[in-house]
Amino acid sequence: MDKKCRITAFANQKGGVGKTTSAVNIAASVGALGKKVLLCDFDPQGNASSGVGVEKNAELSTYDVLLGTNPYEIIRKTDYEGLDVMPASINLAGAELEIADEQKREYKLKNVLDTLRHEYDYIFIDCPPSLGLLTINALCAADGVIVPMQCEYFALEGLSQLSQTISIVRKKYNPSLELDGIVITMFDGRLNLSLQVLEEIKRYFPGKIYRTPVPRNVRLSEAPSYGMPVRYYDKSSKGAAAYNDIAKEITEREKSF
Repeated sequence: MDKKCRITAFANQKGGVGKTTSAVNIAASVGALGKKVLLCDFDPQGNASSGVGVEKNAELSTYDVLLGTNPYEIIRKTDYEGLDVMPASINLAGAELEIADEQKREYKLKNVLDTLRHEYDYIFIDCPPSLGLLTINALCAADGVIVPMQCEYFALEGLSQLSQTISIVRKKYNPSLELDGIVITMFDGRLNLSLQVLEEIKRYFPGKIYRTPVPRNVRLSEAPSYGMPVRYYDKSSKGAAAYNDIAKEITEREKSF
């Protein structure tokens, strides 16, 4: 029997909220818990790829997967426990136009990732910061969505737009898609605004916020420039501890799926 694999998309159309940072560090932390993980970089910027020490804009990338290349030719091992990556390239930016007229274009990524489920415990997709066809592909492929978000004034507005998109995808393409949870990033508990926004999110999405907010953390900001997830760059940092806690919560929750 195939192992049970959960595919999760990291999505937020607002840039700069810690989406890629969360995808990279949760993937690495779940891998360190003894799970087999694939990080699928589906953002043309390719920062999830470079964040785990794999060259972005490599000869073969997730762009080629959409055009029919065998995914096993694209997957790269990383230096980190349990973690493989499917790197991105800037070519992805044009992919939406290239597949726009194709039939069942929304299922291109799903068709690929479904063939890999037996290889992994978790597949995490880093979506682009937009709600275009690439993100729709990721949401059609996913079992659930994790939304990284900052506690700031406009955060709820963006979250409600994303919730609408998830509802549309659920209705039209992927009825089993779930909102797995919300990761609070760049959190500063000393600021009243952060605490107010956090309370608002809890009110609108009860039970959906991961227990540990990710604080602003210098080591977390430095790690990507070394091509390292933060737990391998500085395991004792607050950022590493927060993502480790979230990874444990994700693997604990899997029993309920």
